[in-house]
Amino acid sequence: MIKAIRFEKPGSSDVLQYVDYDLPAPGKGQVRVKHTAIGVNFIDTYHRTGLYPLPLPSGLGSEAAGVVEALGEGVTRFKLGERVGYGSGAIGSYADAANVPADKLVKLPDSIGDEVAAAVILKGMTAQYLLRQIHPVKAGETIVFHAAAGGVGQIGVQWAKHLGATVIGSTTSPDKTALCQTNGCDHVLNTHEEGWEKKVRAITGGVGVPVVYDSIGKDTFLPGLDCLAVRGIMVTYGNASGPVAPFAPSLLAAKGSLLVTRPTLASFTRTAEETQACADDLFAVIASGAVKIAINQRFALKDAARAQDALTGKQTTGATILVP
Repeated sequence: MIKAIRFEKPGSSDVLQYVDYDLPAPGKGQVRVKHTAIGVNFIDTYHRTGLYPLPLPSGLGSEAAGVVEALGEGVTRFKLGERVGYGSGAIGSYADAANVPADKLVKLPDSIGDEVAAAVILKGMTAQYLLRQIHPVKAGETIVFHAAAGGVGQIGVQWAKHLGATVIGSTTSPDKTALCQTNGCDHVLNTHEEGWEKKVRAITGGVGVPVVYDSIGKDTFLPGLDCLAVRGIMVTYGNASGPVAPFAPSLLAAKGSLLVTRPTLASFTRTAEETQACADDLFAVIASGAVKIAINQRFALKDAARAQDALTGKQTTGATILVP
């Protein structure tokens, strides 16, 4: 029997329950991971509210670090007691332990502590596929990275600066402007101010940027299209303000043959090899010191509802973790 956060119906954070849960033995191809630290992410709130529906009743959370406690049939890549982490492929990380598909687990190097791993795997691997795979950022480019004070944003901004980009970051809180600048933003815009997209055009001499990384969604999507240069790409990978409304594809033609993608981490970590390679690239840039991970909020596992309320209430910066 373990302690876990479970919920039986979608809704506010009040639906989350801290309960005793009978975790079965790991099945074929699974690894049981005893958690030492657990990541908290916006996607967890989407699962809780039903925006991204889960079969109910369900656990919650998809990111954690810990040690291998048991191996399911056919698992040979890991050994008991080995330090591992994961950021996708299994729901139920808000718990003392979880059974995780072996191909979604990554081995942790000695240079990466458990709390850092739990704080960074999902967000950092997201930043990796954004900056290194969807649109490989090049030295000399100017890019827009929304929510620059958030979990993915802080990693993405630092990494983009390391790659030599000029970064236009955004926030909705003037109090977070200094944090954005500290992490490497050359310009910081407040997307609650009307006409912020015109400032992007002004910064780029009217040309626009080759890519916009947008985790905000509804509020910033259409203005973000106006930030893009001809053949630019809008990467909309989150819904913090709500989902993007349907639009006519002809709009993309009118604004310069633009591209739009709605990616997920799962599409960039389809195999064990892809997953480990993505994580290793992330771990290397952290170990180099170019990207620093700020764990600014810690909550006990039983207080997961408070942690989610802080996240959705924009009361957090950097990473938030739960401690079992």
